[in-house]
Amino acid sequence: MTDTPPIPPVDPEKVARQRFFAIGLFRLSGAFIVMFGFLVLMQRFGWVQGGKAKAMGTILVLVGLFQFVAVPRLLLALFRQRPPQ
Repeated sequence: MTDTPPIPPVDPEKVARQRFFAIGLFRLSGAFIVMFGFLVLMQRFGWVQGGKAKAMGTILVLVGLFQFVAVPRLLLALFRQRPPQ
């Protein structure tokens, strides 16, 4: 027979802070990806130039915008769901 330790109670304030931090981190990283994408579009780096820079920069800007706008909304929808009982 195995004794499983009891599950400690969850502090809702701590969970809310962690969720807020996660959403803010995704927004911040999305903004950095957008800025990096614009730098690539302007061909500020020697390792990517010409048409490849425009394509790569466009992809990075779109990914960053998705991460900045859509991912926090998806996380909010996920956080609102109740865990399965």
